[in-house]
Amino acid sequence: MIEGSGLLLSLDLPGTAAQIVEAVRGLGLEGVIAKRRDSLYDSGERTDDWLKLKLELQQEFVIGGYRPGSNGIDALLVGYYDDTGLRFAGKVRAGFVPHLRREVFKALQPHHVDDCPFVGLPNPKSSRWGGGVTADEMREMQWVKPELVAQIRFVEWTAEGRLRHAAFLGLRSDKSAREVRRE
Repeated sequence: MIEGSGLLLSLDLPGTAAQIVEAVRGLGLEGVIAKRRDSLYDSGERTDDWLKLKLELQQEFVIGGYRPGSNGIDALLVGYYDDTGLRFAGKVRAGFVPHLRREVFKALQPHHVDDCPFVGLPNPKSSRWGGGVTADEMREMQWVKPELVAQIRFVEWTAEGRLRHAAFLGLRSDKSAREVRRE
């Protein structure tokens, strides 16, 4: 701690960049900041002297619905199977460009169903990160038979068991939806 300031000083981490990244990943941390030894922090400015490396996770998830929007989809609703059924993991809005939203929308059309396939929904309230689905929000959703699998990148699991900062990477045809479990 820097005396009386409330700030903590991080010492240099030994090893190569690859070794440091693996050590940080092994601790379950969100990322690491790399900086030039002789550089100073410049508040509000981004420079090449300080680089932020986020260590994101990814895995496959089952698509159980979506919120309609421009170009077909505003957000995918994804989950994974456990002993109780299809467990809701979160909404995925990032990672799409307009043509990709249209392609995924088209792929989901033959799978429409009337009932929500997720166990545990609705949630009493929406979470800070937008991970929950309230009863009011459920009326906006289009549910699909949980047969399509998507690869999703995310920063971490929240305390509520939801994905934080999730982004769509693509559809997967090599894995059955029933095989998808939380990793």
